[in-house]
Amino acid sequence: MSEHEHSGSLSGLSESEAKEFNKFFIASFTAFTVVALIAHVLAWNWRPWG
Repeated sequence: MSEHEHSGSLSGLSESEAKEFNKFFIASFTAFTVVALIAHVLAWNWRPWG
């Protein structure tokens, strides 16, 4: 086969690498969501659209 054997993971990451990536992904998503919510609140206070 090939030089790189997959250990059952489609991404090729080990379990610890996948957990580290997941932790970074969740933190980034949470930060993005908080910034988006703040932007929506500020925009609503500036010019209500409802």
